[in-house]
Amino acid sequence: MRSEDQKSKMAMEGVWEKRRSQLVCTVAVDSAAVGYLVIDSVVGGRSCGGLRMLPDIDEGEMRALARSMTLKYGFLGLPQGGAKAGVRGDPESSQGERWLRLKAFGSAIAPLLRSRAYIPGTDMGTNNADIRYMLGSVAVPVRRRELRDTDSGYYTALTVKAGAKRAAKHIGMPLSGCRVAIEGFGRVGSALAGLLAEANARVVAISTLKGAIFNSKGLDVTRLTDLAAKKGSRVVELYPEAERMDRAALLELPVDLLCPCARHNSLHTDNAARVKARIICPGANNPVTPEAEHMLFKQGVLCMPDFVTNCGGVLGGTMAFASVSKTRIAAFIERHIGARVEWLLNEAARQGVLPREIAIRIAQRRFEQVRRDAEHPTALARLFNFALELYRRGCIPGPLVASLSLPYFERSLA
Repeated sequence: MRSEDQKSKMAMEGVWEKRRSQLVCTVAVDSAAVGYLVIDSVVGGRSCGGLRMLPDIDEGEMRALARSMTLKYGFLGLPQGGAKAGVRGDPESSQGERWLRLKAFGSAIAPLLRSRAYIPGTDMGTNNADIRYMLGSVAVPVRRRELRDTDSGYYTALTVKAGAKRAAKHIGMPLSGCRVAIEGFGRVGSALAGLLAEANARVVAISTLKGAIFNSKGLDVTRLTDLAAKKGSRVVELYPEAERMDRAALLELPVDLLCPCARHNSLHTDNAARVKARIICPGANNPVTPEAEHMLFKQGVLCMPDFVTNCGGVLGGTMAFASVSKTRIAAFIERHIGARVEWLLNEAARQGVLPREIAIRIAQRRFEQVRRDAEHPTALARLFNFALELYRRGCIPGPLVASLSLPYFERSLA
């Protein structure tokens, strides 16, 4: 174990490699990998994606997550490249320990942070204060209107709900009364539980790192949310009126709707055949392996593309940055994402293919168009970018930008 004095002098170094079409930075201490940054795509010289802190992240996970970010931006028509970063560490450790790791990681990737070739956001295990600290530690200024949003999990949950509602309609099942299992009761899963309960769906199971609980009659979502806010992942140990079970068992419960909101690859070839849900609507990134998704498709399970149903964090966060109110963001997501999901499901059914196949084609085509437009900006686009920088610095009033931005977001999704 290093002493505190030694820890304070801990230095990380990054080794860059080209892996197919991705740029991968492995950050190491004493030759042991402790973090990764993957840049999957660049638009206008920039890429964006969350920075997470978890004890067991690896390169493969980061590469898949970075690719998902590109697909999300493409699906939404937003001019950003996709990236993802991760630092190995305990997100529940002291702030000093977490910030030590983030400072060292930031130092290793400082040139990309300073040039804004990589723009980090919050993710699992990090918050706005963490990202602000890391950027400040390498002298990267945070503009007045950057890193303000704290509702990313809620916005993600909104698109999961919108996807679940349209998927249920697609198979002739009302969302009201349907049985729901939610893997992961963090920022996304807990917000989703609340939204589904408001829609009169019956949340019968949830899980955290400490295990899972199940009650066929339904769980009290309000009590669960309050308990989770106080006790975190121990909520499943302290909620009494439920059966305890392994986390993996939740994925195989006889429910109508399964919402994976935890980590990647929860559903794979070893457990896909035992899935009994009629619909899988993810809040997590890459929770279903490609092989498992094909198995589920053959079993008649409607599996929604994750980068579609969990795009709300990106969309809602961007709209909140533009000073659009939380209420208007929710209404926008319900209307516009819901309509796109409905079209996607109908088109996939018409062609007899996975919804993901249609969604990827759309996302890739639109991303390439956005990238071409960024490479050859018009005079109007240059003026827009200049105004955007002024707004970041607080020089343009938020209400004005909010009123002008809604048509922009509608065109992006058109």
